[in-house]
Amino acid sequence: MKNVLLILIICTSISGFAQFEKFFHDKTLRMDYYHGGNSDDESYYFDELIEEPYWGGSKINLVDTFNYGNYYLKVYDNSNNSLLYSRGYSSLFKEWQTTDEAKKMKRSFSEAVVFPYPKQTVDVVLYSRNWDGIFVEKFRHTVNPDDYFIKKDRRLVFPTFMVHKSGDPETSVDIVILPEGYSNEEMGLFIDDCRSFADGLFSYSPYDKNKNKFNIIGVLAPSEDSGNDIPADNIWKQTLLNTNFYTFNSERYCMTMDNKSVRDLAANSPYDQIYILVNNKKYGGGAIYNYYNVSVNSNEKAAQIFIHELGHGFAGLADEYYTSSTSYNDFYNLKVEPWEPNITTLVDFDSKWQNMVKKRTPIPTPDTDKYREKVGVFEGGGYVAKGVYRPVHDCLMKSFNGDVFCPVCSKGIQDMINFYSE
Repeated sequence: MKNVLLILIICTSISGFAQFEKFFHDKTLRMDYYHGGNSDDESYYFDELIEEPYWGGSKINLVDTFNYGNYYLKVYDNSNNSLLYSRGYSSLFKEWQTTDEAKKMKRSFSEAVVFPYPKQTVDVVLYSRNWDGIFVEKFRHTVNPDDYFIKKDRRLVFPTFMVHKSGDPETSVDIVILPEGYSNEEMGLFIDDCRSFADGLFSYSPYDKNKNKFNIIGVLAPSEDSGNDIPADNIWKQTLLNTNFYTFNSERYCMTMDNKSVRDLAANSPYDQIYILVNNKKYGGGAIYNYYNVSVNSNEKAAQIFIHELGHGFAGLADEYYTSSTSYNDFYNLKVEPWEPNITTLVDFDSKWQNMVKKRTPIPTPDTDKYREKVGVFEGGGYVAKGVYRPVHDCLMKSFNGDVFCPVCSKGIQDMINFYSE
């Protein structure tokens, strides 16, 4: 039986790789677009197509099986409408839609999707998840890979260095680390911080037992100034990626709206995940699923920050806290099961971690000492105190009181590692 299973796995892998070789080149096509609107509506506007020299994703798992994210990219063969590639993702625009500002004005954000460079004409289709959790087609663009308007000139070209190497990009989780606010004189500090990032990553489970499935690459790209923007303190710095604290007026939320610079800099390496390392001791960071991750380098909680944020950006994990103030309104529809694997509204709990809850554990689970170390269904999560539930009393996705992910989050991370490293 084991031999039969092994043969099936090998045949599936060969079939998947042959699919890649038939339809794609070993490089990336990036489509930039503008995503705009307000709290009630959204629009998409094509910007440009850019050829990038590397493909870092799996060449076997071309079709996304997780169904995560607020948005979905699908690439279809134009000749017969067969699905060639797909990925779920989220964006800063979606978060902005839930702020008070979005109720008063319209705004646009630069966004991008990437996919293997096609060998024939394809249709690139973008979907948006509506309030009822259903993906609705919003944008369609036909791409002829021989179109001479596809840009081949590269912006922000810089050297890279290998922080940690395990294997080829297509069989590894590839993390590219981008420096933000490191001056030319501080490139040595950035190299040391990248090594600290890798050491920290592999000190946490389940990353520790998957060290041989990761590649980590740093890009040696200095900024004019050291540090980054802190608008409320009237601190403004000349940096490559234009990150700032007080994103959406939340002090610790450190992000950037300069999507083009982030993608241009990341293109110096194959990547599955983009991690922006900010040269600042101020507490903060942020991450969005399959968008980018951000954390500071020298805060006393820096290691926990970057491991927490990678949980969002890489594995699609939700925040499990609910008492802290946030900038969001009506973030979850309580009548719909949220897509994040570590929170539930109990609308479709069978699809979540029900099989990890012991039979005698009540659902919902009282947040008492009796159940403190057990997997259950604890009320409060995803910034919501009532109606949204988390798997355990505490976890790295809830607070930094401990140093472990709960079993549900660990499984979510492991599943994603497996998907990208096959």
